[in-house]
Amino acid sequence: MNSAPESLAPCAVQEEKSRGRQFPEPPPAYRGEYQRDRDRIIHSTAFRRLVYKTQVFVNHEGDLYRTRLTHSLEVAQIARTVARALGLNETLVEAISLAHDLGHTPFGHAGQDALNKCMQDFGGFEHNLQSLRVVDELEAKYADFPGLNLTWETREGILKHCSKRNARNLGDLGKRFLNRHQPSLEAQLVNLADAIAYNNHDVDDGFRAGLLTLDQLCEQPLFRQHYDDVHRSWPKLEDRRLIYEIIRRMIDHVVTDLIDNTSAVIALLSPVDINAVRKYEKPMVGFSEPVKEMHGALKQFLHENLYRHNRVCSMNEKTKSMIDLLFGRYMADPDEMPTSFSEQENASDADRARVVADYIAGMTDRFAAAEHKRLAAK
Repeated sequence: MNSAPESLAPCAVQEEKSRGRQFPEPPPAYRGEYQRDRDRIIHSTAFRRLVYKTQVFVNHEGDLYRTRLTHSLEVAQIARTVARALGLNETLVEAISLAHDLGHTPFGHAGQDALNKCMQDFGGFEHNLQSLRVVDELEAKYADFPGLNLTWETREGILKHCSKRNARNLGDLGKRFLNRHQPSLEAQLVNLADAIAYNNHDVDDGFRAGLLTLDQLCEQPLFRQHYDDVHRSWPKLEDRRLIYEIIRRMIDHVVTDLIDNTSAVIALLSPVDINAVRKYEKPMVGFSEPVKEMHGALKQFLHENLYRHNRVCSMNEKTKSMIDLLFGRYMADPDEMPTSFSEQENASDADRARVVADYIAGMTDRFAAAEHKRLAAK
């Protein structure tokens, strides 16, 4: 059963032309194939763990900060809105959005950087590639196949970045990185919805945490434009609601621009199908130049003033030392891991390291902290 709407643009992903699944399955009776992908992702163990994985602030620092789970939901909401406006495959967009961070480590980007350093002699660690490993191999829910057996199109969207070295080992899925082809419009859209979501919710979380001030934020053109409008209409609005109103308007501003600019690009280029999208020299989904500049400036501001803030950096250094200790102990004694991970008879160092990386990447913040405490006490 194909549940995709009839109003899809010619250049959208058409479900009936899907490249299918790695392991053939009978079609679902009451859902489309991309609905099935989305549902499998939502019911996966890795998806549930995202609620206890850091976005910027470690989970125990406060109940109201974003986690990887809430971030993924916000990405899906933004991406679905844009997909519907552009006539793209909304269900596919949702599936990609919900799965795009499944491979993230505990402790956010600091955890990823630490694990990548630990793995530098064993092929490194890329969180996008790890997300693909989660859905292709590591989830263990079905009797007939490993992983979730998602469609090719969802898997393509999950793999946002990939080194050429790794792309060579991914067969058809890795060819676009080697041939410099573009992914589907749906995958391009999720990439930008991800950026919109974290730019705006990191402003909210950074202000809530007291690491960003109104004066600092007002130096950013995108924020200042909406601050002036809101302050003019409600001069006595308290800071909390002021920030919410500004962020709401900022999201609306960039999303509207994304829809309008992408619509104009598609109208100009008139791609007849997804193959035309793939062969175009650059992504077709994008902002206008003025909004791209303002959005990029806000991203740079957050890197300098939030992600590199002393308080965030201090926690990052602690989490890096945790990852280092976990990796070293598990490599030295795999029996410290559960049996499903520790059974590695005659495994090479590289194979053992990959299993250790899989185990650590799958941890929540609080489980990793508890494991660190347990092993450090030995």
